[in-house]
Amino acid sequence: MSQDVCCVCEKPIVGEVVRLGGRPYCAPCYAKVTADRGGTWWASLVGAGVLVLFVLLLALIAGLARPQLQGAGLLVTSLILALVPAAVWLVIFYARDVREPEPKRLVLSLFVLGALLAQAVGRPVTEDLFRVSQWMATAGPLLHILAAILIIGFTEMFLVYAAVRFSVYSLPEFDERVDGVIYGTAAALGYATVLNVTFVVESGGVDLVAGIIRTSVTALALASFGGLMGYFLGRCKFEDEPLWWMPVGFALAAILDGLFIYVRGEITTTAIGLRGGGYNPWPGLILGALVAGITFGVLFYLLSRLRRQAAAAAA
Repeated sequence: MSQDVCCVCEKPIVGEVVRLGGRPYCAPCYAKVTADRGGTWWASLVGAGVLVLFVLLLALIAGLARPQLQGAGLLVTSLILALVPAAVWLVIFYARDVREPEPKRLVLSLFVLGALLAQAVGRPVTEDLFRVSQWMATAGPLLHILAAILIIGFTEMFLVYAAVRFSVYSLPEFDERVDGVIYGTAAALGYATVLNVTFVVESGGVDLVAGIIRTSVTALALASFGGLMGYFLGRCKFEDEPLWWMPVGFALAAILDGLFIYVRGEITTTAIGLRGGGYNPWPGLILGALVAGITFGVLFYLLSRLRRQAAAAAA
């Protein structure tokens, strides 16, 4: 009779075999997988909150000081501000749990890999192949939604999935379901950072308030949907999910991403009047904060429920 092997550490299990989601675990790995990681979720919510507060503070300072930046000064300042959303979130993630943080090199590696995939694959597909920025905003609502989902949403979420699935997924450091959320968020933040930096560079610098709101909203949204993708990856690694589980998770994240892009465009574009149309970034910030809060809140609830069910089954 063959001996069961732990699905996490891949070592033969000595003694009683504990199963979770149909997978065998040794006692130490089972205790780790079912441990309470509330610090991760607080870090996610705090990261979103700090980012919103930073935007409000910057808007207040800009309104009082009214800086007159032009040329290289405006471009450099805009680039620095474009990096702030990812920096805030990553720093808070690092500080979330000093007892057992994820390996910093892996989190940074996922961030860099997400950025590289965005630059090497994501932008060439959406901008060079489909040229969505040239026609999507002026298309009809149905075509706009389909393009946002099928072109942008599926491209972005597939690359976030690929960044996690083909790098850290098989490593021993990926030893908890919540790790999928952490790594998916890191990869999505790298992707968002490339989008933000490219937007700033191609614009030659942006208005400080409107620019930081736009970059923050991009980071909030992609981090949320990347975390959702990571949740499905984490479940797939540590539970015997059906074949449709991961495709459904991928499609859900891509659809939500595309719908967010469409809705953000609709609510931030002001109506055309005697003075013409315009852009109001504040509704986008509210939408981004709500999406981040709701998404990470739902993920926290789902993983907490799984942990409680596992503890009850073991008892």
